[in-house]
Amino acid sequence: MALHNRVSAAELKKRLALETIKRVTISFYQYAKIEDPQAFRDELYETLFKLDAFGRIYVAHEGINAQISVPEHHFETFKTKLYEVPFLNGIRLNIAVDDDGKSFFVLKIKVRDKIVADGIDDPTFDMANKGRYVDARAFNELSADPETVIVDMRNHYEFEVGHFEGAIEVPSDTFRDQLPMAVDMLADKKDKNIIMYCTGGIRCEKASAYMLHHGFKNVFHLEGGIIEYTNKAREQELPIKFKGKNFVFDDRLGERITDEIISECHQCGAPCDTHTNCVNDGCHLLFIQCAACAEKYNGCCSEACQTVHALPEEEQAALRKGVEKGLMFNKSRRRRKTAE
Repeated sequence: MALHNRVSAAELKKRLALETIKRVTISFYQYAKIEDPQAFRDELYETLFKLDAFGRIYVAHEGINAQISVPEHHFETFKTKLYEVPFLNGIRLNIAVDDDGKSFFVLKIKVRDKIVADGIDDPTFDMANKGRYVDARAFNELSADPETVIVDMRNHYEFEVGHFEGAIEVPSDTFRDQLPMAVDMLADKKDKNIIMYCTGGIRCEKASAYMLHHGFKNVFHLEGGIIEYTNKAREQELPIKFKGKNFVFDDRLGERITDEIISECHQCGAPCDTHTNCVNDGCHLLFIQCAACAEKYNGCCSEACQTVHALPEEEQAALRKGVEKGLMFNKSRRRRKTAE
């Protein structure tokens, strides 16, 4: 069998729209030593393809990072197959909080240098020396202390639509930039209790190890991230201290945690936390847009993009040839302010 997809995205999306089966969106990760990432990747692709799984998975020498969608009737088989891998046996699976079953439409498994880009090149850095886990109950108890420092290790566009009460934002567009920034920002808090969190746990786990590596003493990280916290808090009927929406990196672009809307439309300022990508193929900027502005601008981030999007496809393609590639699919604050 071919170990990669050969069907067009348009056709795959059409097939997904016609599906009548129920799917479950799952995320998991594990830091572990993988001797041959390519061989592991190929074997995993064969297994998941046979289970009609979709998703995006990164494999590296340091482990695996996965976000996938599995047909509900294959879920137990998927779990069995996954747990047959020694370093994945019994691994925690984060089940999506707010799932429409349309999170992914294709299976992509890629070999990367790292499962999360961190910019760390210090040979003495050791992921084995990481912070202590806190679950939902422990998080609530520890965060109730006003001296506890809560640090959000996600990007600004994630923090913007939802975050924990009292959390500190590390204002950067990339995780690799956030790590040294967090060390600098918290330099005078090395003896305080510090809780780091992210979407599913992979970034805050590495961040906790990075902080310990730089001399911090009492570092914790939220087990399973926002997703696991929300599921456990609901199961145990605990107060949910996360407010708003949890941004996710799939076609949903977010899952509702609480009813609060803490952000606003980037175009008119109305309360809104709906992310979208500009429909202009020469832009695709990720931004927040309310329904009224989506209609007014035809799904574009600006009047300039709206004008371009209205042109015949041939003219749009000609214009894109002159677009600097670095400006496409850019989620940064700088890029959004330029569009505004």
